[in-house]
Amino acid sequence: MKTAKPFEIPKQLVFQAYQEVKAKGGAAGIDGESIKDFEQNLKDNCYQLWNRLSSGSYFPPAVKAVPIPKKSGGHRVLGVPTVSDRIAQTVVKIVLEPMLEPIFDDDSFGYRPKRSAHDAIAITRERCWKYDWVVEFDIKGLFDNIDHTLLLKALRKHCDCKWILLYVQRWLTAPMQDKGGNLIARSRGTPQGGVVSPILANLFLHYALDAWLRREMSTVLFCRYADDGVLHCQSQKQAEYVLKRIERRLHDCGLDIHPEKSGIIYCKDKDRKAKFERVSFDFLGYTFKPRRCVNKQGLVHPNFLPGISQASKKAINQEIRSWHIQLNNGSSLSDLSEMFNVVLRGWSQYYG
Repeated sequence: MKTAKPFEIPKQLVFQAYQEVKAKGGAAGIDGESIKDFEQNLKDNCYQLWNRLSSGSYFPPAVKAVPIPKKSGGHRVLGVPTVSDRIAQTVVKIVLEPMLEPIFDDDSFGYRPKRSAHDAIAITRERCWKYDWVVEFDIKGLFDNIDHTLLLKALRKHCDCKWILLYVQRWLTAPMQDKGGNLIARSRGTPQGGVVSPILANLFLHYALDAWLRREMSTVLFCRYADDGVLHCQSQKQAEYVLKRIERRLHDCGLDIHPEKSGIIYCKDKDRKAKFERVSFDFLGYTFKPRRCVNKQGLVHPNFLPGISQASKKAINQEIRSWHIQLNNGSSLSDLSEMFNVVLRGWSQYYG
């Protein structure tokens, strides 16, 4: 006689999650198991994972701490889950995303289906023509500093699925393992690198910022992509007021903006003659600034437009130098294109 499981999770959902994880690839976690290793005993591994998830006995292993360089210098630490844990998180994401997507703001673009960085850049470009002033903000260490109590409160508001709430809570407190094998306990944040982390971060910022902006400053247009964002203002005085309010609001929610990556910008062009110290800002790999433009009458004038940023150019140059193409004298042109075209095509599609 079969005993009913506490949670009804379809087996097919676990297999669907495995297919999504396989399609995205990714490195092994602390157990060293790759996707190919997982597939060696695919049926039993998927069944075992389903069995543990549906019985409530699944406890996520520690995430692997992997430092990666940032364009601006320094490093950020990714928390890489094991393959089986990525599949388990994807199971939750598949069920949770349709619940949360309808509540998210139209001007939130990061980590959301059918929305891209290009969408955020396009709408920001248009609004910079209509509004003279911009407030840019960058949240310092968003994924490391999310308050668990506030996040779970927001999650319970929209999700009453017991197994999702149970496993999200376990993922939030799963430790991180460094190179030396030491386990680092976590009481805040959600690991950057986890499958469910982006949607949880979006939920947190929806209430910490997006919904608050709509409620408190309904006339200020904004665009947010994960922890980066811009707000459009009609005057310098309004911009100064907005920046102070944003700083205070995020601080009250346990977050802080990056002082060097946040501030006020004047969108200078041919019709805007005022003088201000900052007339450019970086957003999603692009620099918005006055650029040489030719109008329909053939007259040259400055217009406030986006283009690839210096930081992005530097990162591309460093990547190309790391290929050491000059050492590939024995490779044919087709060999070189096979090695590098995927990356070159990606740069062209994003920055072109």
